[in-house]
Amino acid sequence: MDWFNNFWAVYSNLVLTLGTNALLALSIYLTLSCGMLAMANAAFMGIGAYTAALLTMNYDAPFAVSLAGGMAAPALIAFIIGKPTLRLSGVYLAMATLGFGEVVRVLILNTEDLTGGALGLNGIPQLTQWWHVAGAVVISLAVLWRLRRSKVGRAFEAIKEDETAAGLMGINVTGYKMLAFVLGAVLAGLAGALNAHLTFFIGPNEFGFDRGVEILTMAILGGINGLIGPVLGSTILTLLPEMLRAFDAFRLVVNGLILVLIVLFLPKGIWDPMRFRRWFRAGKTRSASST
Repeated sequence: MDWFNNFWAVYSNLVLTLGTNALLALSIYLTLSCGMLAMANAAFMGIGAYTAALLTMNYDAPFAVSLAGGMAAPALIAFIIGKPTLRLSGVYLAMATLGFGEVVRVLILNTEDLTGGALGLNGIPQLTQWWHVAGAVVISLAVLWRLRRSKVGRAFEAIKEDETAAGLMGINVTGYKMLAFVLGAVLAGLAGALNAHLTFFIGPNEFGFDRGVEILTMAILGGINGLIGPVLGSTILTLLPEMLRAFDAFRLVVNGLILVLIVLFLPKGIWDPMRFRRWFRAGKTRSASST
């Protein structure tokens, strides 16, 4: 077991980051599955991270309480801002939620006594263990799998396909959009709380525009036609920088080139069950014709 101990000593943070990034990808998958291009997930992650860290550092709260606070705070904020912003759609919703993210970042920068400002919070206790992250991912996948196959999941799909038609069918479009938005905020806040107690340090620049784009890219890269897609996309984007270390200065160029090629040739993401079914049927047809 020496090899495993050596591996875990070097790569434990990377492995656990795979889990937190999977939660982030699933958080934006929820809003995308309801037809909303909301870009507030990085901000919700930041709210969850700072809330959980402050509860632990300033109030000596148990880790479970800090995690609960890290989920509750972004959920409450999502409910408040969701009322006006979810009336928008498409690029206008994306712009509004990006603006909200910038407001959160500026507030963190200007509340130095509480958040540490530009210097961030340092010395956060490392309370996150591997089973915390693994349990969070497994439970989230189980809940979302059940949700996807329930009345709520069917309503999400109907709203995504045609919001007007869904409303005419009696679906509470506003209510279901709010539910997806709040649940996405809960997952992003949980990822932030776990990450804060993993890395010892959090700063406002970790939850800005770049982070928001990265979260969206994870889901789009993997595909949003199933739960496997966002997890797959987050895994690839987390491991890719490590796998391309040999390219040194050209690592970011190669990284970007790979992503561009995938988007061009696999527009629905890497994980597309319909594409796999077409390939399977085509293979069966060729086999039948050859015999």
